[in-house]
Amino acid sequence: MATAVLIIRARLINMSDRPQFDNWYRKEQLPNGVRHFKAQRAWRCWSRTNPLVHLALYEFPSVEEAEAILDSSALAAQSAEFDRVWGTGITRTREVVEVAEELSRPDN
Repeated sequence: MATAVLIIRARLINMSDRPQFDNWYRKEQLPNGVRHFKAQRAWRCWSRTNPLVHLALYEFPSVEEAEAILDSSALAAQSAEFDRVWGTGITRTREVVEVAEELSRPDN
């Protein structure tokens, strides 16, 4: 079970950027994030409420490991690469959440 998740939320400006952004994040940014952050696993999502919002989630075994990423050279490098490719117009936020509980559906 994960103990913490780093959530990176990006909000695109134009829907026309979404296919290229999606492809780039899938091929480059997410795999590089897993490797550089030393995350256990990662996944990404597109908001159904606002199709301009993309979320990347990185799983860590401890809150301390997730929080350490926020001030790391690995995150600085990822951010610099993001800005190089997409400029500084796409807003991003980062948040570490601690897993309080996890349930699985019971088998019937």
